[in-house]
Amino acid sequence: MMNKTIIFTGGGTAGHVTPNLEIIPFFINNGWNVFYVGSKYGMEKEIVTKSDVRIKFLPIHAGKLRRYFSLQNVVDIFLIGLGIIEAFIIIKKYKPAIIFSKGGFVSFPVVFAAWLNMVPVLIHESDVTPGLSNKLSGFFASKIFSTFSETSKYTNNSKLEYIGPIIRSGFKNANYKKGFEYCGFNKNIPVILVMGGSLGSENINKAIRRDLNKLINNFQIVHICGKRNVDKNIKFDNYKQFEYINDQFPDVLAMSKLVVARAGSNSIFEFLFMKKPMILIPLPPKSSRGDQIMNAKIFKEKGYCEVINDEDLENVSSDNVIRVAYKNKDYYIKNMQNVNFSDNAKKVYEFITKKLANKCKLNK
Repeated sequence: MMNKTIIFTGGGTAGHVTPNLEIIPFFINNGWNVFYVGSKYGMEKEIVTKSDVRIKFLPIHAGKLRRYFSLQNVVDIFLIGLGIIEAFIIIKKYKPAIIFSKGGFVSFPVVFAAWLNMVPVLIHESDVTPGLSNKLSGFFASKIFSTFSETSKYTNNSKLEYIGPIIRSGFKNANYKKGFEYCGFNKNIPVILVMGGSLGSENINKAIRRDLNKLINNFQIVHICGKRNVDKNIKFDNYKQFEYINDQFPDVLAMSKLVVARAGSNSIFEFLFMKKPMILIPLPPKSSRGDQIMNAKIFKEKGYCEVINDEDLENVSSDNVIRVAYKNKDYYIKNMQNVNFSDNAKKVYEFITKKLANKCKLNK
């Protein structure tokens, strides 16, 4: 009889959590026991516990893996070790058939503990090149799924298999009319969506607000500016600010004609799925490992977007850049038309169940 217990892990940013939440219902609806291991203090705890009460969240300590010297590394090495012990105990207790990891620094202790317990691990890598956590986890995984087909050029790993992005199901039923209702916008004036990732972006916020008086002459702006970044002193009918938009986001994206955003993998594939032209401003190397720069580069080469370097924002007129991109929007949309998407959340579920079913047959 098949063991129908699975543990998911991933956290640090929403991009390491939301794809898991698309896969989980397939398991729950087919009688699986689903657990989610995340950081004690990460955003994943709030996201997961609010999404479905049937998912049991199990917190562990987690330390960040860094590629540079920092005194914090000393503390974090201890936290990683503690996290491995906690994850090992969790896996021993709940005896999952398999672990599915979406990455982020909380995932490595879980993956390593799974290996110690001889539990198979599947990883889904969001970016073109794997982050440090997934790179290390890859040594202990049975299979690594990639979002970008180009990942094979940068990763020499026989476990790698291209599957594509995991798109949130809400986008399949997105309704632009509901987006206009939510923002209270005029349907006859084009909407520009501005966002800086799940944590917001101070530089993008400044660049948009600096040219806001010009932008609102031609556009309506919906600005997702991050926690505690709403400026209550700015009040225009054509400008709406939000710290974060959750359930209504697909509708807001559906009504938008152009998106200005960071270049996180999950977000840009959602924009592509909805055929929305983009102006991408990837996180600079000083704030990241350069993964968003690679993501944006590939999308620009395919004609889906324009790219602006974060360090150039101070000297760029966001009004001019947006007007030019909006004028050329049909060019980007044409390049997106032949891009097809599969239900990759379902594919992951089918892969796992088939793998475990075959294992059961071999053990008979």
